[in-house]
Amino acid sequence: MFDRVRDFLTRNALGPDPVNYEFGYRIASNPDGDLARAVEELTDGGVRLTRNDIEALGGVVSTASTPTSAGQREAIGQMLVAQTQMQVEGFQDLVAAMRNEARDFGRDLAAKANAIRDISASSVSVTDIVRLTSAMIERVHTTEEQLEAATREADELRQKLEEARDNAQRDPLTGLANRRAFEEGYAERQARQASIAVAVCDIDHFKRVNDGFGHAVGDRVLKAIGKALAEHCDGHLVARYGGEEFVVLFADIALDNARALLETAREEVARKRYRLRETDAPLGEVTFSAGLTAAREGESVGDAFERADGLLYAAKADGRNCLKIG
Repeated sequence: MFDRVRDFLTRNALGPDPVNYEFGYRIASNPDGDLARAVEELTDGGVRLTRNDIEALGGVVSTASTPTSAGQREAIGQMLVAQTQMQVEGFQDLVAAMRNEARDFGRDLAAKANAIRDISASSVSVTDIVRLTSAMIERVHTTEEQLEAATREADELRQKLEEARDNAQRDPLTGLANRRAFEEGYAERQARQASIAVAVCDIDHFKRVNDGFGHAVGDRVLKAIGKALAEHCDGHLVARYGGEEFVVLFADIALDNARALLETAREEVARKRYRLRETDAPLGEVTFSAGLTAAREGESVGDAFERADGLLYAAKADGRNCLKIG
């Protein structure tokens, strides 16, 4: 049991603290339970659990029902946003307190300096000097502790913001970029005046897969297609645009070279013979069609996408499992 819990924590890069260990124990001790199935759905495609995920799942999963993946993602997203907002507010309060402390500390230093300067003209004893000096040292230590706390808060806040940004730009099923990341990537490349090409890819007869074998098998097909595109178009942005549709954003590459990369991915997918994991029964031919176009200077992402999408439909009309370029 310990080995299974340890493997679960290792796969998700979670530390062995009591909360994580207890959660891992619940998964390992009941691998067919509702909680384990919810975790499997959430981490499908290689996504790792975070502490926020564990807290969200612990709050919403029960033995009576399993929430949908969309509900899980929404709950996790809301929790992450709320925690980040609270941390921002806490950080603001801490900085304000430090500013006030620094102001008061400056005044105290000036007052104590004047008191020491007037020693020769007064009856201040050595004990008084020691007391003043000790108070100054204590204030310095307090300020150092506050600065250390502020540094920790800033690091945690940066990590949470990075995690929130990554979640907002990533498709949870395939692990690829999502539509928002594609559109932002297009704007970024356009701003630096890169040459851009856009490809729109769509799995052929995908509805047959879902209807004939179920959505779980359909999800595996989506991940397989996304993986093939990501591997063969390495160095370029591959995103799941929605449903069974993927987009590839090429930058600073000749259109013929982009076409060659896509053709290699298409041929590999068509060449494979997919089988059901549970029964080893053949799934049948899985292919995708694509449209590829070069973006014009100053062209919007919507216009470039629409033209590539039109080429995709031309490929579908021409028998599928092919690529149209224009």
